[in-house]
Amino acid sequence: MNTKRTIDELVRDNIRALKPYRSARDDFDSGILLDANENSFGAPYPDEQELNRYPMPYQEELRSKVAAFRGVQSEQVFVGAGSDEAIDLLFRIFCKPGKDRILINPPTYGMYKVSAAINDVGYDEVLLTEDFQLQPESILNTVQPDTKIIFICSPNNPTSNNIRAEDICTVARRFKGIVVVDEAYIDFSEQQSMASKIDEYPNLVVLQTMSKSFGLAGIRLGMAIANKAIISYMLKVKAPYNVNKLTSQTAIAAFSKLNIVYRNINAMLAERKKLIRKLNSLTYIQKVYPSDANFVLFKIEGAPDVYEALAQKGVIIRYRGNEPLCENCLRVSVGTPPENERFFKALERVISEL
Repeated sequence: MNTKRTIDELVRDNIRALKPYRSARDDFDSGILLDANENSFGAPYPDEQELNRYPMPYQEELRSKVAAFRGVQSEQVFVGAGSDEAIDLLFRIFCKPGKDRILINPPTYGMYKVSAAINDVGYDEVLLTEDFQLQPESILNTVQPDTKIIFICSPNNPTSNNIRAEDICTVARRFKGIVVVDEAYIDFSEQQSMASKIDEYPNLVVLQTMSKSFGLAGIRLGMAIANKAIISYMLKVKAPYNVNKLTSQTAIAAFSKLNIVYRNINAMLAERKKLIRKLNSLTYIQKVYPSDANFVLFKIEGAPDVYEALAQKGVIIRYRGNEPLCENCLRVSVGTPPENERFFKALERVISEL
């Protein structure tokens, strides 16, 4: 791995040459707005949010809130419809359909492979180790000339553990393409966000979300944090109004309630500790894996049957036994105390009945 390619060199030729669509709000956002063919008579109900008007296309206020929270500049932040939008944009910006490839590290988040299929992009796999860590040398040896993106999930889903930061840095330093670190669960971890490394590694993209620690999965707000060159391409390619007003206003309001966000995170961490302790006390649980996320992976004999039987009792967890290295594994989210209590009662009944 010798010379690095610049971000511009990594970008697809057609994206580099793209002249983005200019929306009406690119030029003016106040005054008598008769430029966007909006309905000037308004919404069909009382509306203080001016929902008859298009949202701001670049979400400057929201991006500045995210930047302040993560200790970066607003020009280094992209916001979109969940992390899934950011993942799809990265494919479209950097990967030529039918030619380029990505690399993933199973077991990991399944959307990377789905997005690759949607975008007609091939993929290679390097399994995590038995303790669910990267194999940097194997990854770098598996990279092909057309490998454009390496996806790393940390804390990893479904295994719930942090990926060692030094291993991520090794890959980012030696790989010529883009390294994407998906940090959906970072606020439940003691490990520092890789967002602090984007100035050191220009090819690094950090994905985050308001679905987990902020408890706002329903608004579908995800973020990408990267150097300005990458973010400028994401802003260039995105749909003109990709984040709606309701999502934006809800997200902005959440940053004024950080005391509650932190309180809920601490409550969840306390419940995670109790959940792990209780699982470890059950003789029929074969293994409980360490967790740096808001869920716990555990191994139990007959996991598919346990999963189905729990669902019939109204307790829904996730079967992960089809993933590499996760045979007979189930994944349970950390719930509220009553939810966790109901989970354990249902589990005891299921085990007694099977």
